Amino acid sequence: MAALGRQVLDWHRLIPLTWSLIARQTTRLGEQKRTAAFLLHKLTTVSSGGGLGESPSVEPQKYAQEPEHRTGLTQCLLEKQRTAVEREKVVSSLLDMGFTDVHVNELLSIQPGTHPQQLLDIISELILLGLSPEPVCVALKKSPQLLKLPVMHVKKRSSYLRKLGLGEGKLKRVLYCCPEIFTMRQRDIESIVGVLKEKCLFTVKQVTEILHRCPCVLREDPGELEYKFQYAYFRMGIKHVDVVKTDFLQYSMTKTKERHVFLERLGRYQTPDKKGQTLVPNPLLKDILRVSEAEFLAKTACSSAEEFGVFKELLAREEEESEGRMADAGSPEEAGP
Repeated sequence: MAALGRQVLDWHRLIPLTWSLIARQTTRLGEQKRTAAFLLHKLTTVSSGGGLGESPSVEPQKYAQEPEHRTGLTQCLLEKQRTAVEREKVVSSLLDMGFTDVHVNELLSIQPGTHPQQLLDIISELILLGLSPEPVCVALKKSPQLLKLPVMHVKKRSSYLRKLGLGEGKLKRVLYCCPEIFTMRQRDIESIVGVLKEKCLFTVKQVTEILHRCPCVLREDPGELEYKFQYAYFRMGIKHVDVVKTDFLQYSMTKTKERHVFLERLGRYQTPDKKGQTLVPNPLLKDILRVSEAEFLAKTACSSAEEFGVFKELLAREEEESEGRMADAGSPEEAGP
């Protein structure tokens, strides 16, 4: 009986403690609910366009002690507002440059992640080089990586292109045919320019004209470009002025050799002597290279497609055998027994 009495007494002691614990938990749960409701009210107000002003509801003490939540939301909204304002300024500037609404929409959609000011700076440099709005749009659509270049890089490359004489509108054709002129390494461009000046002995003015008329030479291997000129000068007897005037360097060596050698073997083309004279009148270069194969055969070679096809196969075989002999001549001789 004494033991039972002590247990009953212990239960009576626990009852007040239990109710006290429940009361504290209930109070804490109420505070958490009020905090959640307050935050939900704030977020709803911001998303509906409202400000971040004080709410009429009672602010929990814990939230009042952490203002960084409010600061982060404010900074996010301010950043979006600044971006929208900058975008409007860029659109206005592009329209002032002569771009149409269609152009502006195209430019803004080329690289959606590009900062508006970056876009404007790159386009401004292209406009300063003498390009009109339409070629700028074409170049950026063909080579969108231009918008990722540092503005200082574009400025330096623009200055270099001006030194080559490719400003004042001459860059339009270059960018259309070779938009990577801004992204390729400058030493590669300098290598091509060096071959034209030092190996082929073109004048500065002629180099500018070649880059303007045949921008594809920028993609050429320097050694192959030099060989192409030597073939024109020594094998076909074409002078520097005619190489530039006829855009000779834009044609592939395969096409040039096939048509030139075919005419030679037909007796319709002859390499001029030192005085520039030939026993037969050579056809004009434009009638050899600038026309379609059908027109070349009908009007210049006066031959059939079948005969030309057989000749091309034979010429390819001769080229392979010649390369094989050159490789054998360049290899060390085998030791004798």
